[in-house]
Amino acid sequence: METTKLVLGILGLVFSIVIMFQSCAASVVNALDDNGDVGGFAGYLVAFLLIAGSIVMIATRNSTRKGGSIAALVILALAGIMAVTNAGVYKDLTLWGALCFIYAVVNLLSLIVKKKSPKLPEGK
Repeated sequence: METTKLVLGILGLVFSIVIMFQSCAASVVNALDDNGDVGGFAGYLVAFLLIAGSIVMIATRNSTRKGGSIAALVILALAGIMAVTNAGVYKDLTLWGALCFIYAVVNLLSLIVKKKSPKLPEGK
């Protein structure tokens, strides 16, 4: 699972750059049309959360504790919810939300599969 989290974390960082560029274009279109859609701004937030979740995935991939996977799960699920609910005119945001949900599921699976941390001897 460590290699999977590393590869997905790196891909998440690359995808976040693509999301940023698309969000910039969506924000320009929303401003020119003056339609009040917030999909472009939501895309920036999704990209930022995807960067944060990917960094947590990469940094805690070898950890025997579960805190890093839980944090990445929460961050990526929040990004997915934000993306799906604010897609509006920016329809690609739904795709990026699905990607965030897939990343969250990978972290959930890593929690289930993760080995137990070794117990330290007591009293010494």
